[in-house]
Amino acid sequence: MKNRCLIDIKDFSKEEIDDLIKVANDIIAHRDKYSHKCDGKILATLFFEPSTRTRLSFESAMLRLGGKVLGFSESSSSSTSKGETLGDTIRVVGGYSDIIAMRHPKEGAPTVALKKTIVPIINAGDGGHNHPTQTLTDLFTIYREKKSFDNLTIGLCGDLKFGRTVHSLITAMMRYKNIKFVLISPKELKLPDYMKEILDEKKIKYVETTNIEEHMNQLDILYMTRVQRERFFNEEDYLRLKDYYILTKKKLKNAKDNLIIMHPLPRVTEIAQEVDDDKRAKYFEQAYNGVYIRMALILKLLEVK
Repeated sequence: MKNRCLIDIKDFSKEEIDDLIKVANDIIAHRDKYSHKCDGKILATLFFEPSTRTRLSFESAMLRLGGKVLGFSESSSSSTSKGETLGDTIRVVGGYSDIIAMRHPKEGAPTVALKKTIVPIINAGDGGHNHPTQTLTDLFTIYREKKSFDNLTIGLCGDLKFGRTVHSLITAMMRYKNIKFVLISPKELKLPDYMKEILDEKKIKYVETTNIEEHMNQLDILYMTRVQRERFFNEEDYLRLKDYYILTKKKLKNAKDNLIIMHPLPRVTEIAQEVDDDKRAKYFEQAYNGVYIRMALILKLLEVK
């Protein structure tokens, strides 16, 4: 039987995501029960692009399950700097480990890895394309706060063009009932047309705006993103757009009391630090939740009961 992998959030059904959330909740409630589930197992973290939260979250998840971790945190530390192909790297590292988490700057790289891997592989982000484990983290956070995925109005603010977390979250949330998206971005960073075509095809309601306050009173979730310097070819464009939206307490004055504010982190300037003390700010809880949902994912892919 071929190894089960997670390359795209669509690889998992709604029912499988529900099961992961159930296990992650149980881990939070009974951490000791899971502390030796992966004894003798090794996770390889292959990060060809810089990361703090995602890489350390994976490492923390495996260590909390009793397993061990090996890997690298930048491409210059790997043999790809000598000319080794990604496929060869994956095939070799699969012999050293039981499961691989990989981040790569090029869209589609996990699909190449999928063809060569001999162990389960997890896409930990590929360029501006997908970030399925961040989406699992987001879904887990939404469920813990809202207890449901249905009947939600979700504001997505910032870089909607290159933001892989945004693309993956939209793909996941459009499966649920009565979902509406408010797409907040400068014109240069609008959601790609192919994503809007999918929304239109599935008859999902959405509006586009450049004004963060215009629909604030309707939102159940506000998902902020940073403008990513590494996605720009032109430094002038980045500098012009990086501070386009800054969320402040003043901009939240008309927001619902039960709004939840999310952010995949790292934050730069797009959320003022004064917002951190607002009870609706959930982005640090969101980061903590990432460990537990990744623990559940590792257990599933390694077929540990």
